[in-house]
Amino acid sequence: MEPRANSQEAPFAVGVDVGGTKIHAGVINRQGDVIAEHYLPTLVHQQDVISRIIEAIECVVQKAGPAFQGTPFKGIGIGTAGQIHWETGTVQYGLDLIPGYTGTPIKSILEQKFSLPVYVDNDVNVLALTEKYFGIGSKARHMLCLALGTGVGGAVVIDGKLVHGSWGAAGEIGHMSVNYKGPTCICGGIGCLELYASGTGIARMMQELQERKGIAGNPIPIESKEVVRRWLQGDSDSTQIMDEVIMALGAGISSLIHILNPDAIVIGGGVAEIGEPLFGPLRDEVAKRTMPSLHKDVWIGPACMRNRSGMIGAGLQAWEYESFSL
Repeated sequence: MEPRANSQEAPFAVGVDVGGTKIHAGVINRQGDVIAEHYLPTLVHQQDVISRIIEAIECVVQKAGPAFQGTPFKGIGIGTAGQIHWETGTVQYGLDLIPGYTGTPIKSILEQKFSLPVYVDNDVNVLALTEKYFGIGSKARHMLCLALGTGVGGAVVIDGKLVHGSWGAAGEIGHMSVNYKGPTCICGGIGCLELYASGTGIARMMQELQERKGIAGNPIPIESKEVVRRWLQGDSDSTQIMDEVIMALGAGISSLIHILNPDAIVIGGGVAEIGEPLFGPLRDEVAKRTMPSLHKDVWIGPACMRNRSGMIGAGLQAWEYESFSL
């Protein structure tokens, strides 16, 4: 079953969150209620991603049930990993995580397939839309969002509007430098925040610490989840690593507060699932590094809808941008 062409008063939209390992599609309404949802593995080495996105859309509309047959949809929103040319809905630069993704004209392909308006943006930008309407952003006009996962993504909301920049890449917070003498990042920069505050960064730092201590040769590197588990149990090596994570995040967030003077900073993604053991010391670190006049009213906390935020925010684009001629 395919979603039917939209009407101005259509009560539903399809949202799709596209990652390197899975695709999460949902049918939502304007209030952010999830009517149906469906997960598919991305299968990046077996199929092209756009085919999997189409399959996910068809599956979730089918899952919504017979009651949706003939129901008009407002549109389709895609939130995806990578840098997105916002006006054309094309992947300007894909990640190594999704081979061959660069240059994919997602918007035009899906509009031709479904005869619906299609909106495409970076996955953290759409997470920010969820926060804008249903999280702390409903009370904050100026907000920053960070997503700490395999990498570190970011989004900037100023005066209630997402900042896209020249073509859509604004908010690459993970690639601001927090150590000018640090290691080289995959982006070519030096000491990027992503090298310290991402899941891959945590695993890398633990591997390097083991090598320095002469524990090299472990055929199975310790993953970030295991580092976090050991940290929460008081392991000294893991504590050393997580102290680095918190200091790097604190330095980056402090710089952003000084530059942008936000009301709120929302942090999502897998690393943020640690919860208060991370947020407590992080708030202390930010306070230590930030001018009191700028820091005193800033809220720092977790994303409101966790793993549904990306999918819901993707769908919300159908209402957020309906007056734009994209």
